Amino acid sequence: MRDAAAGKITNALCLRRYGNTLRDSVYEQMQWAIDALGVSHLWKGSVSPMRFTYLPTGQMILFRGVDDATKLKSVKVGKGYIKYTWVEEANEFEGPEKLRSVLQSIMRGGEKFVCFYSFNPPKAARNWVNQYVQIERPDTLVHRSDYRTVPPQWLGETFLAEAEHLAKVKPEAYRHEYLGEVTGTGGEVFTNIVLRKISDNEIEVFDRLRRGIDWGYAADPFAYNALHYDKTRRRIYIYSEIHKVRLSNRAAAEMVKKEAGNGWITCDSAEPKSIAEVSGYGLRVKGARKGPDSVEYGIKWLQDLEAIIIDPDRCPETAREFGSYELDRDKDGNFKAGFPDHDNHHIDAVRYACEDDMKKVTIR
Repeated sequence: MRDAAAGKITNALCLRRYGNTLRDSVYEQMQWAIDALGVSHLWKGSVSPMRFTYLPTGQMILFRGVDDATKLKSVKVGKGYIKYTWVEEANEFEGPEKLRSVLQSIMRGGEKFVCFYSFNPPKAARNWVNQYVQIERPDTLVHRSDYRTVPPQWLGETFLAEAEHLAKVKPEAYRHEYLGEVTGTGGEVFTNIVLRKISDNEIEVFDRLRRGIDWGYAADPFAYNALHYDKTRRRIYIYSEIHKVRLSNRAAAEMVKKEAGNGWITCDSAEPKSIAEVSGYGLRVKGARKGPDSVEYGIKWLQDLEAIIIDPDRCPETAREFGSYELDRDKDGNFKAGFPDHDNHHIDAVRYACEDDMKKVTIR
């Protein structure tokens, strides 16, 4: 195949997180596909190096593990460039940053690239791939399939019988293992999260605006959020965030002022000096009120909302925090009582922002 726009021959690369998994997975899958399509006479396969070569043109399908990502920079093809990359079992990678660094090493020498991520969705909603597919992007297509979408003869009677049996005896396990549903671990704190784009037109008509700040400087980030509270439908729309470490109060005030204007902002009252300082820079700020069991009450109020709608493009850290916030476990793997007090900076900022909307105002 040629890239018509660039006039170059294109090639493909199949990746797994670990090289020792290549031969029995993606390599065998490609061999199966070549045979199934009846084009075996057009391809030559080898395992050292591991690749398939298309005999009429010399185009190649290469296979690499990412045990050492720096070695991918040396991947070369005889003709053209690598246009297509298939990342199998993408959930094995440590996160989107790891994959981005890998792809940046590969995407060279062409104008157009296509990347496929394939994986079985992990059970936990907090897993990065489950969060990644919820982010809407104009250049991305998300396709979901399960065993019901392929010809039964590909699977065999035994496979289908096992699926039917599990559906009867353990329906939740069936939904996860056979249908690829994110069933959760049982420790998720927020099950009412909706990640979607919040348009400029929506923001223009928001009229119940709430804003909150959770202070931070070195290890902890300064966290700011702006949102709209739909009291009738019991929904909040989080459409703006600032997330930055080592941010001075003066710089933070300037950044917040661009979004908040003259609007009121509720801050963590544990730092009265910071509140006084940013007030001097022109922000209308007040400290959040405190009280016993305030964290638990605030989180339960958020849990009780019909929906917490977050724009993941405008508020990526907020989306990550809410989506990954789970109960901690003890050494035996059991969930601990109480809500975790870590990795919750934007959750706190949102709690502060909504304190006046809570019937019992006891925010900590």
